[in-house]
Amino acid sequence: MTTKTLNPIAERAVTAYGGIERWRSAETVTATFDCGGLLVRWKRRAANYKDIRVTATVGEPQVRMEHFDADGTIATVHGHDVRLERVDGSLIIERPHARQHFPWGRRFISWDQADFAYFIGYAIWNYLTFPALLLDGRIDWRPIENGLESRFPPELPTHNKVQQFYFDPATGLLEEYDYVAEVYGSWAKAAHMIEGHTVNEDGITYPNTRRVKPRKPPAKGRGSLSGPIMMYADIRDYQLS
Repeated sequence: MTTKTLNPIAERAVTAYGGIERWRSAETVTATFDCGGLLVRWKRRAANYKDIRVTATVGEPQVRMEHFDADGTIATVHGHDVRLERVDGSLIIERPHARQHFPWGRRFISWDQADFAYFIGYAIWNYLTFPALLLDGRIDWRPIENGLESRFPPELPTHNKVQQFYFDPATGLLEEYDYVAEVYGSWAKAAHMIEGHTVNEDGITYPNTRRVKPRKPPAKGRGSLSGPIMMYADIRDYQLS
């Protein structure tokens, strides 16, 4: 990952989440998370996923998720490639270039475990390593009112190319993250609301309560509708190393 000079908004945000030097030297983020919501019930016929242990590589789109289901499946996402294996390391399924299969065909109705692993894997990589994304020279960041707008290159898996990040003016902490979840479809315009932060034992502040809801119509300004909760993620045991 190449780094670059930060604009003032990005610098304040990285500082709020631990500091530039700490993130430039970091190699991995580990955490445990639960996720669920309306879109999980639709695509996977599941109420939620619990106690997934994730290791995310800082600077490269690589994620390992343990306990991905009740059988203890291990899911890995590297770029746009996904792999599921059993606890003993034997292969369940491997799917290169997973992104090209979304959103149409069978995947418009329901997802298999590899589809869901790809979505959750790239999403959690974006979420857990977010301050490092501000340092990534491959991503173009442009100031907007109360925030930043990103333009991602195609090699980095994410929701869609152009996204908006809004920050608390007083603290620099992320408040809202807007995107289109293209794996669901162009209609999936999300307002990803950060409803809580906490501080880990090393003094690193991180978002621990995330709620994704439909975005307000443009005429209503930014923010989310009151519901439904399309997706949620509750994060704990966050460590930066």
